[in-house]
Amino acid sequence: MDPRVKPAGDNPKNSNSTIPDRIIPMPKVLISDALSPAAGQIFKDRGIEVDFQPNLGKDKDKLAEIIGGFDGLAIRSATKVSAKMLEKAANLKVIGRAGIGVDNVDIPAATAKGIIVMNTPFGNSITTAEHAITLMLALARQIPEADTSTRAGKWEKNKFMGVEIFGKTLGVIGCGNIGSIVADRAIGLKMKVIAYDPFLSPERAMALGVEKVELDELFKRADFLTLHTPLTEKTRNIIDAASLKQMKKGVRIINCARGGLVDEAALYDALKSGQVAGAAFDVFVEEPATQNPLFGLPNVVCTPHLGAATTEAQENVALQVAEQMSDYLLRGAISNAVNFPSITAEEAPRLKPFIALAEKLGSFAGQLTDGRIIKLQLSYEGAVAQMNTKALTSAAVAGILRPMLEDVNVVSAPIVAKERGIVIEETTRAAEGDYDSLITVTVVSPELTRFVSGTVYADGRPRIVNIKGIRMDAEFGPSMIYITNLDKPGFIGRFSSTLGDAGINIATFHVGREAPGGNAVALIEIDGELPAEVLAQVRALPQVQQAKPLKF
Repeated sequence: MDPRVKPAGDNPKNSNSTIPDRIIPMPKVLISDALSPAAGQIFKDRGIEVDFQPNLGKDKDKLAEIIGGFDGLAIRSATKVSAKMLEKAANLKVIGRAGIGVDNVDIPAATAKGIIVMNTPFGNSITTAEHAITLMLALARQIPEADTSTRAGKWEKNKFMGVEIFGKTLGVIGCGNIGSIVADRAIGLKMKVIAYDPFLSPERAMALGVEKVELDELFKRADFLTLHTPLTEKTRNIIDAASLKQMKKGVRIINCARGGLVDEAALYDALKSGQVAGAAFDVFVEEPATQNPLFGLPNVVCTPHLGAATTEAQENVALQVAEQMSDYLLRGAISNAVNFPSITAEEAPRLKPFIALAEKLGSFAGQLTDGRIIKLQLSYEGAVAQMNTKALTSAAVAGILRPMLEDVNVVSAPIVAKERGIVIEETTRAAEGDYDSLITVTVVSPELTRFVSGTVYADGRPRIVNIKGIRMDAEFGPSMIYITNLDKPGFIGRFSSTLGDAGINIATFHVGREAPGGNAVALIEIDGELPAEVLAQVRALPQVQQAKPLKF
């Protein structure tokens, strides 16, 4: 029997009736981009109605006009899911992105409407890694330029003198899923591989067969350099004019990760001067890249963001997103969601405020932690210890890692942490203190151990109640400043005057201290951003030991 049909019961009007009491409507999915036809077949095989319009994503007005009739939307990169379009999506329950990037989806707007946004974070990994290796080889032997010359009837054999990659040192910036595959392939080509990744443990580096180094050392030693890190504020222009000067003369640079990791103007100058022998780029600051200063240089190889462009990769992500969306629409199962953890529908109402608390506590600890993390400890005390702590731990780990790794979500976070050799410990116990429920997040790094605790009150709003042993009671705000200082008279007045003189309004001000005259902490919510020059003034105040802007 069709599981969507409720069996007929006794019908006093017609005991032989075969009409069901209720038929649950068949879910409807719209595919608005060019996904593999196999994805549509999966939906149909699972009993889901499919409307396949592969060019609709380019017509945002028509998409907004019809989206209200669908439960699911399957897309690639062409469809732009805006807040305005989502206003029309009265029935939409899930958006599935066949690929890793979800920057074409307004995630906050989707979350506000209760729409799950899923991606397929690992379907393109091998393909992208292979493209990086391909570009490295093409760069080493000047393949594109030699091909053009030969097709033009020239036989310029002496012009295209290449270099071997055998025995050369490959520097990998970002040794996560894709970076580790590149390292494996390069080792197979008999290259020496060194890697910079703050989250890479010595044990994981040893297992991969790479040498873990600091960034400055990687710049000095690499013959070839490849980037495999997300674009964040910490990684933007990680290769700039200063770092290019540190590099070995004649280095070759490959970027198949994100535009913006390399200062293109600085690279142009380094290529012209000969400091950099060549570059191979698949990604650019502005895309589509119809114009770019790098295009005019003979020692540059460029491709139009082809990292994921293989038949196998597109088939993999299409099949994966169709399976994920079907599971959610038919069974309520959530996997690879970027805006919600994997939990059941029954658990959601009770868990929701604690998920927010866990992620914000993790974000607090993550924004204050620089460098490698060895261990994450999650402690659940009281009523929260009886809940789905796995979902809470995923939320906390995502909060911790996201400041460094932009693409991390609550589903992929534990996998990403494991890949980087980060130990995750989870403990539960009965309530022992003043709170019915208490979550404590502890981050262990080689330099220090930091912990923060929080709870949820009856109003459902998460609060910080303890920072490294100092009690306080503070709500989270979008823009905050965390300060450690000595408990001496005058600090609050000087701090408030500094912000007031800069025209920055203080929304809330929470303080705590170990003992009179001892170490103290302050957590201040402000309206708007904190300019760098004002932050410098705050850090220069007497008694201030540390000042860090935070975003939640």
